Amino acid sequence: MEVLVIGDSCIDSYVYGECDRLCPDAPVPVFVPSYQKDNKGMAGNVHQNVSSLGLRCVLKTNNNAVTKTRYVQEDTNHLLLRVDSGEEHIKQIEKISKKFLNRFDAVIISDYNKGYLSEEDIKYICDNHKLVFIDTKKIISDFCKGAAFIKINNLEFKKSFQEFNNPSQEWAKEKLIVTMGAKGCKYKEKIYPVSKVEIRDYSGAGDTFLAGLVFKFLETKDMDLAIKFANECATVVVQQKGVNTVNL
Repeated sequence: MEVLVIGDSCIDSYVYGECDRLCPDAPVPVFVPSYQKDNKGMAGNVHQNVSSLGLRCVLKTNNNAVTKTRYVQEDTNHLLLRVDSGEEHIKQIEKISKKFLNRFDAVIISDYNKGYLSEEDIKYICDNHKLVFIDTKKIISDFCKGAAFIKINNLEFKKSFQEFNNPSQEWAKEKLIVTMGAKGCKYKEKIYPVSKVEIRDYSGAGDTFLAGLVFKFLETKDMDLAIKFANECATVVVQQKGVNTVNL
């Protein structure tokens, strides 16, 4: 089995340190860094997780260095500040051929809506491959119609389907997989609960869920089993600091 991941990527950088006093010049904390942990993020994180689960995986993404740097109090894991850079230089994907797409058993679109993929790009991919999984920050509309499955989180679901209440989106009901954090996941009105664990960091959990979902669906062709496995994968990484790759 071989999977293609397409989408925006970044470096997720975590700078851990101590913060035990306020600056004398202004009412802001003084941060003293101790160490830094870097990980591939966004589509890069999906790719790493798919590869870690044992599938051959190709990543097609932006070439420039997009970085999200988080400054974190080490003892409490409290996020003090996030600094993003490089997004303004993302170039849109060059057109890919149908022949290239159909080399793969599944295509994962990991679209963080930073400019690498347009709605037209996503529609083209969905229309030219039989098994496309989408995770997008864009408002869901007909450009996603050709996808096999659409994975979004609860906030994205509300933006796409509750605030806008578009009757023309009825087609999406059979495709939607909605992740709900500690409440689990919802698919076709069925709730898939997750084990109660100590959550240290949600960052990247959606990417891990998506990777686990695709891996298990390709193995079993059973969405019930795929969602349960994806929940297990996400549960593992939320118990760790920062963005992590699942290793079951």
